[in-house]
Amino acid sequence: MRDQPGPTVLITGVTGQDGIYLARLLRRRGARVVGVAPAGAALPELCSAYLADVELATLDICDREGVRSLVTATRPDEVYNLAAVSSVARSWDEPEITRAVNHEAVETLVDALVSLRADTGHESRFFQASSAEVLGSAAHSPYARAKAAAEDVVREARERKGLHASSARLYNHESPLRTTAFVTGKITRAVAEIVAGVRSELRLGNLDVSRDWGFAGDYVEAMHRMVAADEPQDLPIGTGRAHRLADLLATAFEAAGVDDPARFVVSDPDLLRPADTAVLVADPEPAAAALGWRATTTFADLVRHMVAVDRERVRTGVDHDARYLEASALQE
Repeated sequence: MRDQPGPTVLITGVTGQDGIYLARLLRRRGARVVGVAPAGAALPELCSAYLADVELATLDICDREGVRSLVTATRPDEVYNLAAVSSVARSWDEPEITRAVNHEAVETLVDALVSLRADTGHESRFFQASSAEVLGSAAHSPYARAKAAAEDVVREARERKGLHASSARLYNHESPLRTTAFVTGKITRAVAEIVAGVRSELRLGNLDVSRDWGFAGDYVEAMHRMVAADEPQDLPIGTGRAHRLADLLATAFEAAGVDDPARFVVSDPDLLRPADTAVLVADPEPAAAALGWRATTTFADLVRHMVAVDRERVRTGVDHDARYLEASALQE
């Protein structure tokens, strides 16, 4: 019997951390992957390093007609919406853009899939990347409000429109692909530069917040399992273990052989957020029960890997290399 072709998968935000890990996972499993990125986001060196076998489409996901045309042309079996204004801090400065990308674009994607089904009979499955930031004291940020509204869109699509639609409240997850726009990437790159002698200090805000930090490479497996499940549902995705930002800082310096990071760290009140939840930690049991999924990468291993990659970047001047995605490739 002839092998069946793999599914066609559409991933928005494919040049982001999660998009890259997910695209590579699905390509290994035989899927045709079409990745959506805004103009200017698909850097040639990034794409050649990580996304060489992914079909790239340049598109503003707030463009309703453009999204509908792409969905019609690709007829995806699975759609993963990972595109977002992903910074809570940025959302305070750009609330309109945040609402358009994080909420209204989800409505656009869902409507396009419902229309595709009505026009052709083709059934697509939809995944929405939500955020744990919808909980806690930062829930009133423009970022959290838009993500919560998108969760409502997914529930309506599932319950009223019959779409296989799921959303995951993703707790903090990191990787060597994190840029310095995120505090984890800022810390690990700064540590690498400090031990290399090319900088002398690291400026940070609140070190007392606690987060459930996991590895992005683990979390995309949970995304795929949610889409593959017989019944769609909404789930929290996290490790179930919280660590203080101060712990992450100490672990990062320790990974580089520095026992006393305090002499390099400067407290900067300008870096404090307007609102910040003190502790965010997932309940991992729903995902374990529904998907058989648990995070497998420890906090310490994650941070050590990020530091090792950033030290290699500082040493070589090469920002993008497929070796950076696998911890074993950098072990001495």
